Amino acid sequence: MDELKQVFVQESGEQLDALEALLLELENRPDDETTLNGIFRAAHTIKGAAGMVEAAAVEAFAHVVENVLDRLRNHEIEVTTELAALMLACTDQLRVLVAAEAGAADKDEAQIAADSARLLERLNAYGPAGQHAAGSPRVVEPDVQRIPSPQAGHNCWHLSVRFGPDVLRQGMDPENFLRFLETVGNIRHLETLADSMPAAEVMDPELCYLGFEIALESAADKQAIEDVFAFVRDECQLAILPPNSKVGDYLELIESLPEDSLRLGEILVRVGALTADELAEGLRAQSGPAAGEMAQEARQIGEILVAQHVVQPELVAAAVAKQTQVSEKKAHDAKLIRVPADKLDHLINLVGELVIAGAATSLLSHSRRDGELIESASLLTRLVEEIRDASLQLRTVQIGETFNRFQRLVRDACKDLGKDVELLISGGETELDKSIVEKIGDPLMHLVRNSLDHGIEAPAVREAAGKNPRGSLSLNAFHDAGNIVIEVTDDGAGLNRDRILAKAIERGLVDAEAHLSDREVYDLIFAPGLSTAEQVTNLSGRGVGMDVVRRNLQALRGTINVDSQPGRGTRLTLRLPLTLAIIDGFLVVSANRSYVIPLDAVVECIERPVAEHDRNYFNLRGQVLPAVCLRESFNLPGERPTRESVVVVQYAGQRAGIVVDRLAGELQAVIKPLGAIFRHLQGIGGSTILGSGEVALILDISALIKISGQAEQRLLARPEQRSA
Repeated sequence: MDELKQVFVQESGEQLDALEALLLELENRPDDETTLNGIFRAAHTIKGAAGMVEAAAVEAFAHVVENVLDRLRNHEIEVTTELAALMLACTDQLRVLVAAEAGAADKDEAQIAADSARLLERLNAYGPAGQHAAGSPRVVEPDVQRIPSPQAGHNCWHLSVRFGPDVLRQGMDPENFLRFLETVGNIRHLETLADSMPAAEVMDPELCYLGFEIALESAADKQAIEDVFAFVRDECQLAILPPNSKVGDYLELIESLPEDSLRLGEILVRVGALTADELAEGLRAQSGPAAGEMAQEARQIGEILVAQHVVQPELVAAAVAKQTQVSEKKAHDAKLIRVPADKLDHLINLVGELVIAGAATSLLSHSRRDGELIESASLLTRLVEEIRDASLQLRTVQIGETFNRFQRLVRDACKDLGKDVELLISGGETELDKSIVEKIGDPLMHLVRNSLDHGIEAPAVREAAGKNPRGSLSLNAFHDAGNIVIEVTDDGAGLNRDRILAKAIERGLVDAEAHLSDREVYDLIFAPGLSTAEQVTNLSGRGVGMDVVRRNLQALRGTINVDSQPGRGTRLTLRLPLTLAIIDGFLVVSANRSYVIPLDAVVECIERPVAEHDRNYFNLRGQVLPAVCLRESFNLPGERPTRESVVVVQYAGQRAGIVVDRLAGELQAVIKPLGAIFRHLQGIGGSTILGSGEVALILDISALIKISGQAEQRLLARPEQRSA
């Protein structure tokens, strides 16, 4: 596939995403003119781009879609649920057609052609001869100022015509033109102007001295009205001003024009506010040397056209603003370049190797105790850190794009389930590594589907419970201590603790005599094959999905927690690292083995008193925190030193202390994933290579905190043990 077609495929995907989002928005706000114009603009852009790369199938299909959208924008047809669903289906088909152009379609050509034909047949019902036309087009009268006119109060075209003196000599009767004008509309008012008629004694009967001010009610465009006077165009002065409603339409058309480099006159001609002859007359009237700058030229021709009463000043101002917008966008785009993702990945890998090499240089300089070498290595380390941060920033994207994809999922699921659910999105500007964004989509989809199917009740059930019949599902993202937190919250029925526990006992996942806390019971929903759904649907209920969600999150070094309140809803909290490549770490040593703690999780470091060595907790200024001894957790050999240190860490609002032999300071850690054979290890999130060449394990803080809290939770859940 050549480079031009690659750009077409990528840009078409972006336009289709925008088109789908706008269609979903239009269904909720059918009267939003801005949304209608945005939808038409996206379809028009796709069609134009397809024509440039000779993608005939895409261009032909998009053309029919554009025609329907044009009628929708002109209020010739109404926005309905059926039409919105059809437009969404057409958007999906355009994705398939674009994928076929790239050779990546998952359907054969015959199936694609058949699908297109079925959709085109349905689109024909919304054509000019279709049955879905609105009863009458709406008249939009925006608050704009017009050139004063005797008929300003009427919603009519205003024509001002002054016939030249030689019209009669050339065998043409002005009255015939007025009769012909009635073929394109209804003359609501006609005023004859005789201000240029001389006295009777000097009047020449072969000359014409008349002019007319006309109010014409017509659905024709400006060019059609001007064509009535085509035979006398050079022998008369003609000014055609649109009705009040048309001014607003022209302003919207100017705003919706594609981002092309057009001169002011070309913009006005393209939207129909100016005819080619009027523009030519204005250009002829433009005198003096050509202006050096386009802005000055645009101002001059704009003034001339307004002075000739062929266009309103607000339309000229809108055209100038459109020119400025296009120029600024092109200047901004000129600063951007598209870089393939694999090139960025290669750059990140090289930066990782640079970090390791820089750490080795720093270690060597300190071992040599050479002041100049140490200073040079320090400068190198600082530059490497800046390069690392800049490189990782190149690969960060906003999560809002992923969130917006669920608008369509929620809409379609609600139609199938007979529910009414509002999707609320916040924190869409939160940034994280692109590689994580790509892998988080499927887990989020499972969670959203479960909330729609199991969590949020049917409208009648909600109303009976005194709740709003319309359910609420929210997606929220924010940064917290070097992690990104994603919350999926619904206001549904919440989790049924007893049913989950009974199902788990039935499947042998827990002992019938077990005493579990609420959190431990809710965590059972992530067990493979566990489902409390009473029936299987297209969305969920087969007992698969939630275990996949946790497994996928763990592969990303993330966690998921559940918080539910019966009758009020459920909140699922996903916590993920900002990047999978390079982190700032804190190096600790136990039994002569090196471990790395993510620096964002470190709160402080303290020395542990000898008297507390045998306890699994410690006292931090009056606060009792659980302690995790690395020697005991990993069964490390050797005797414990007399003096131990505690690294106080925090994750998801919980604190604990990690007991180590000694502290070795901060470092940059290039994360290397562990092989499949080590997946069963708890408390280890990866590995890294130190400057000395030694391999150090990266600690999974969330797992260690969880391990430290399990014993305490079980103790709290068993009153007989507490009393003992």
